[in-house]
Amino acid sequence: MKTTTQNKTHAIVNENTQTTLELHKVGAIAIGITSLLIGGWAVACMTAGVIASGGPVALATDYIKALVG
Repeated sequence: MKTTTQNKTHAIVNENTQTTLELHKVGAIAIGITSLLIGGWAVACMTAGVIASGGPVALATDYIKALVG
């Protein structure tokens, strides 16, 4: 009785698990980088809005004026 078939199957499963783990890591890193870029864009837009309106209070009042009409 040889157990080589059983050992080969085990090695293949182990290799697939490692590949899957690496793909999950790459996916998590990609999502993190994308979130960082979107957050940076939001901060830049809010900063530009505060500068263009003349300050944070003016930004809030201009925003309310835009909503009310």
